[in-house]
Formats: sequence, C-alpha cells, structure tokens
Amino acid sequence: MSRWERFRRSLMTTRRIIRAGCINFVRNSWLSIAAIAVMTITLTIVLFSIIANATFTNTIAQITSKIDISVFLKDSVDQKQTNQLVDQIKKLPNVKSINYVSKDEALAQYKQQNAGNLDLLLAISDTDNPLPATIIIKPVDINKINDIKTFLDKPSVTALQSDPTSYSGDRKVAVDKITHATAFLRKAGLIGVLVFAFISMLIIFNTIQMAIFNRRDELTIMRLLGASTSYIRGPFVIESVIYGIFSAVISIVLLNSLFVVSSSTLQASSLGLLDINYANQYFGNHFWLFLTMQLVIGIFIGAVSSVVATRRYLKFKTTK
Repeated sequence: MSRWERFRRSLMTTRRIIRAGCINFVRNSWLSIAAIAVMTITLTIVLFSIIANATFTNTIAQITSKIDISVFLKDSVDQKQTNQLVDQIKKLPNVKSINYVSKDEALAQYKQQNAGNLDLLLAISDTDNPLPATIIIKPVDINKINDIKTFLDKPSVTALQSDPTSYSGDRKVAVDKITHATAFLRKAGLIGVLVFAFISMLIIFNTIQMAIFNRRDELTIMRLLGASTSYIRGPFVIESVIYGIFSAVISIVLLNSLFVVSSSTLQASSLGLLDINYANQYFGNHFWLFLTMQLVIGIFIGAVSSVVATRRYLKFKTTK
C-alpha cells in the first residue's frame, strides 16, 4: 500500500470518527445537555475563582501598600547621623523605599491635615515645633517586616529615636494580623482553583462513563467486528471535546452577564474583599485570554476524562 493510500484511509477514518462523535452528541441530546451543564458550572466556578483570587490580590496589595514603619528621630540627631542611618536602612533587602520628613515638613503636613481644627492649630502655634524628624520606610514584603524591626531595635539605632517606631503596640498587632490574613487568602485562592479543577474532571469522568455504559452493547459489537481501540474511543473523545467547547463559550457568556448586571445594579463597589469594579475591569482586560483558557481547559478535561473512562472500559472488556 502506498503512502498516499495510507494517508487517504487515515483521513477517511478520522472523518468517520468526527462524524460519529457529532452524531452521538446530537443523538444523546439529554445526556449532552447534562454534561455541558455540569462542565459549564465547574468551568464557571474555576474561572470565577481565578478572577476572585486576582481581585483579592489587588485588594491586599492596596492594603499592604499603606503599611509603613516610621522612625522618629531626636532633635539632637544631626544631618550626618541621619544620612548614615538612611544609608544603612536602604541596604536592608526588604526595604522598598525611604522618605525622610524633616521637622519643618512634619509641621507643615500637620497644619495641612488639621486645617479645619482651629484648637489644634492654636495649640501647636503656642509652642516650639514639637514634631520630630521622621524616616518613613516602605517594606517590599510585609511578611518579612520583622527583618526591618530587628535592625531598628539595635541599641545604636534606638539611641537616635525619640519614641518607639510606629511598628509597635496596637499597630504592630494590627499589621501582624493583616500579614497573616494576606498569606492565608493567597493560599486559599490557589487551593480553591485546584480543588474545583479536580472536581470538574471527576464529574466529567463519571458523565463519560455513564455514556459508555449506555452504549456498552454497541461497543461490544464493534469490538467483535474487529474495530480498533482508537476507532471505538475516537467518537467519545470528539463528543467530549464538543462538551468542552460549548461549556467554555457558555461559561464566558454567563460570567460576562454576571459582571455587567452586578456593575449596573450594585450600589456598593465592593463586597468585602471582592472589588466588583476591579473584577469587571480585570475580566474585560483579559477576555480573550480567559476565553482561550476556558476552551483549552474544557477540551483538555473532556478529552482526558473520556480517554481514561474508555481505557478502563475497553481494558475491562478485553480482559473479561
């Protein structure tokens, strides 16, 4: 047999498999609808978990960006000592940025912040400037903020401070709680995506097995007539791929409708840590990426589940 003849037969077999898969999809419409519904729900949950995780991350980043450590310097600390301290702090690996606020700048900021409170303005104008020069430190990772605190607690550094750093007392407790909460949310978001993906594969796997069980007599006849394993399995794989394509498109449409409705009807812009406006914007900016991802995930879950399900059944039928 020539190479061209083998290619033509292979192409013909592929067309028959695809045609059989499409016919099975239409013929078993109720089972197809059930499978698509299940996969749509699971794909929607997975995608919503990804978007929610990204939204949580953005919210956490906004919260942590406001966390800093203020070092209050004594009035006796001269500019040379201040510069040396700033240089030492800059060398710490967890320091993102440093902002030095002189006594005069601190006083100007105080007056601006309390412009509407005449009593406070009069009180501070009756005395010499009581506000200390301050070094404001922004950490890279709040989970490692203790590295900075350890340096600031050195005797040579505390000797320059007029008061304890802002990372102490009740503020330290609050920052530590935020740190633990952000770490937990990141891990919970990732675990949630993985769990829903696993549940998705498990449900589709059982759905395909049900379809195979309903056609067990037909498959037995095909096996007795000498049909190859790939020829028997092919239509199921094609059928499952169709499940994945339809489910991915429906999932994207559902989520898009959800964000459109939520953005137009919800008065508040956020629900807890879930910022609806950001979630909607994030979904819109990554629409084509999410559509492609849903198609890939849907096709992958359907194809893998059908291959595994048919492999188990065909192996059982062969060894029986």
